[in-house]
Amino acid sequence: MNTAPHIPDPDGFYAALLAAHEGLSEPQSADLNARLVLLLANQCGDQAVLLACVRAAAEDNPTTTHAP
Repeated sequence: MNTAPHIPDPDGFYAALLAAHEGLSEPQSADLNARLVLLLANQCGDQAVLLACVRAAAEDNPTTTHAP
């Protein structure tokens, strides 16, 4: 899993992502995110990398509770 910055224009990508969500309801925004994740996962195509990314994203989730 590559965690080093790899997007040539991260600010431009972020702006485009925000623009794609403009005017959407919360459910529409969630649907857009789900479609985007699936499209990007298909571009990656590496199951092991995808599962590592899922685990890493879940660890960074502030709503995730961990047993003491």
